[in-house]
Amino acid sequence: MRGKVPLMKTILLISMAVLLAAGPQTDSRPVILAFGNSLTAGFGVPPPALGYPEQLQSRLDANGYKYRVVNTGVSGDTTNGGRARMGRALLTSPAIVILELGGNDRANGLLPSQTQANLEQMIAAFQKAGASVVLAGRVLPGKDNVFGELAGKHHLTWIPDLLAGVAGDPRLTIGDGVHPNADGYAIVVTTVMKAIEPLLKK
Repeated sequence: MRGKVPLMKTILLISMAVLLAAGPQTDSRPVILAFGNSLTAGFGVPPPALGYPEQLQSRLDANGYKYRVVNTGVSGDTTNGGRARMGRALLTSPAIVILELGGNDRANGLLPSQTQANLEQMIAAFQKAGASVVLAGRVLPGKDNVFGELAGKHHLTWIPDLLAGVAGDPRLTIGDGVHPNADGYAIVVTTVMKAIEPLLKK
């Protein structure tokens, strides 16, 4: 019986190795986390998803950048909601975070000071985890420049207006004139790529 024990152990180890090899392979590419609201989620764009995170993935692949874009956009989300989702967001261990939140705050009763405080907490948490934060803002009439102030204070890569050249153009947006269609998101991706390319490594 003693002679059979090592053999049984060997068979067990081989079986485990085969099972592990047959299991799902882990994607080891660094993560670019798209963390935002409906503009990140791709609201109004029919499947297959052609929002900016999905088109950004295609652009990165075409340009030889080995990154994996993870879309965690939630339509209607505020910076309060973003703070509540931080635990799950950090589990992705992002190398780069495109932080696009705040556009819904005023309509949901949040003051600019609250938006700023929430964004600062998220920025600090992402940076503490080792991620480079890209702050994606919007230019809105009468809105305090919270995004610009934070970008300067924390030395962040800043996209002043994520929808530059898109918002208000009926050819590039869905019926509300704000949310991009697939063609509009292609322009958004160009804007995002210009901002993040200095942070990328091949």
